[in-house]
Amino acid sequence: MPHEGGGAVRSLPAFKAGRILGSLDNVLAEVVEGNKGMLTPGFPEGVSASAVNGCWQCHGAPIKVSANGRLDPATWPNSGIGRINPDGSEGSCNACHVRHEFSAAQARFPDTCGKCHLGPDHPQKEIYEESKHGIAFFSHQKEMNINSPKWIVGEDYWAAPTCATCHMSATRNQAVTHDVGARISWNNRPTISVRPEVADAKMGLPGADIPWQVRRANMQDVCSSCHERQWIDNFYTQYDNLIELYNQKFAKPGAALMALAKPLLKPVAFSNKLDFTWFELWHHEGRRARHGASMMAPDYTHWHGMYEVARRFYSEFVPQLQDLIDNNIDAPDRDIREAAQALKQRLDAVLQSDDHKWFIGAMDPAEAARRKQAAKEFNKRYGK
Repeated sequence: MPHEGGGAVRSLPAFKAGRILGSLDNVLAEVVEGNKGMLTPGFPEGVSASAVNGCWQCHGAPIKVSANGRLDPATWPNSGIGRINPDGSEGSCNACHVRHEFSAAQARFPDTCGKCHLGPDHPQKEIYEESKHGIAFFSHQKEMNINSPKWIVGEDYWAAPTCATCHMSATRNQAVTHDVGARISWNNRPTISVRPEVADAKMGLPGADIPWQVRRANMQDVCSSCHERQWIDNFYTQYDNLIELYNQKFAKPGAALMALAKPLLKPVAFSNKLDFTWFELWHHEGRRARHGASMMAPDYTHWHGMYEVARRFYSEFVPQLQDLIDNNIDAPDRDIREAAQALKQRLDAVLQSDDHKWFIGAMDPAEAARRKQAAKEFNKRYGK
């Protein structure tokens, strides 16, 4: 494959998406949404059509070959990025480079990434479209030189970055990479955001040896093609603080509360209303907020993100935990009573903390007075 800046590609492929199909997402597709009604030679006992048509088409799946040499219809066609091919290789170039043409320009176009990166849990396409980067791109597409064999930001185009610009394409100092995590300094996929080398180590990926500081420097090299140092540093200050806010105020307390609630719940995943509440809080709203901040989309950070995290936390998650406590605090089984007491103790501590005490009417009086005065001034300016 030619290098956009000339020379050979030096990349670190990490097409492992097809190996995470035992995740909670896939439990939803295979069990909660689906059944084993799709029967094929490769799956004589059945497989979920929801997983086949949904999860597998983005993540990829092992391609099965029947005895007569035909490809099993549950696994082909499939252009999932982490497809596991019959020869044992991993990845699908067709995920980004559409077959027959294999166009670099098409892969550089942001809509290409929208095949998988959109929707309630990872709306990067929509986030990009809201961001100033997306606005600039769609306003200046003709200036992007997107068909050029050599495509280096700051040399061959200046109008705007695309997804590929920031995550994969060449700069004056970096070659093309097909490791889309090589420039990411937070992994915002899990319940609690972690540094990417931590997540890579858990999955046995070579990125475990690449510190987040190196990855951030790689991304900042891209940023510096258009932005000056203060802009870049201040953006990362804003971004890091949003991640820390989400982690400290909602994700870490929520994860601890869910762990304590587990003995009081039915053991089957997603058989409790609380399972769905918590899953959507971090997997949908929490991801939207974090991804929105990472790509400078204010509505996805706030209204589709942190607002929804907070609304679900205070109006659903906390009341459901309280009901769980109330229903079990006097249970005849000692273990159940003690579990309910431990959950109550932790929930009380969370709600009495500085981040949450407003909810129980215990806001600091000086802060409450400041807010009352600000509201008074606002109403004076804008009230009828």
